[in-house]
Amino acid sequence: IEDGRKFWAFLPVANPLPPTVQDSDWVLSPIDAFVLARLEDAGFIPAPPADRATLLRRVTFDLVGLPPSPEELEAFLADDSVNAFETVVERLLASPQYGVRWGRHWLDLVRYADTAGDAADFPVPEAYKYRNYVIDSFNSDKPYNQFIKEQLAGDLLPYINDEHRWEQVIGTGYIAISRRIGVSPHNLKH
Repeated sequence: IEDGRKFWAFLPVANPLPPTVQDSDWVLSPIDAFVLARLEDAGFIPAPPADRATLLRRVTFDLVGLPPSPEELEAFLADDSVNAFETVVERLLASPQYGVRWGRHWLDLVRYADTAGDAADFPVPEAYKYRNYVIDSFNSDKPYNQFIKEQLAGDLLPYINDEHRWEQVIGTGYIAISRRIGVSPHNLKH
């Protein structure tokens, strides 16, 4: 039991000092020092910084899952301000496509489908409401703990108004669309 208590997951969160590295000019933040220390230990050197077009392509694919448009690329390359990249990131995070891109990972995890997925594979016409709830949750930057509570007990949580109540109830679609034994859509309505 004492050895188990020493496991990293059961220890208080620590704030370690960044390691000393050989190429301190490469380090722009404390996190960089940890990354560079591991690279140096393995005998690697970091890749050179990406050019602006590559940087825009990477962040656009990462945040919204699509390449930048030619107009977006042109505007970014023409923007010489010091906060040009931050402006792009904020625009992408505010895009409705952000929730679609990242909500998809959650929907994959919970095995979302628009059909029952069993022997009859009948459609579940209301399933889209849960999909939209997940997308909207990502787009509104809903706190993770609230996101989970709404999916497990949204029908029991306090609410501000009717719209808020229905949002939380739709969150319980996580439970309602889960796979069940049986093939009759009429017997499985919730």
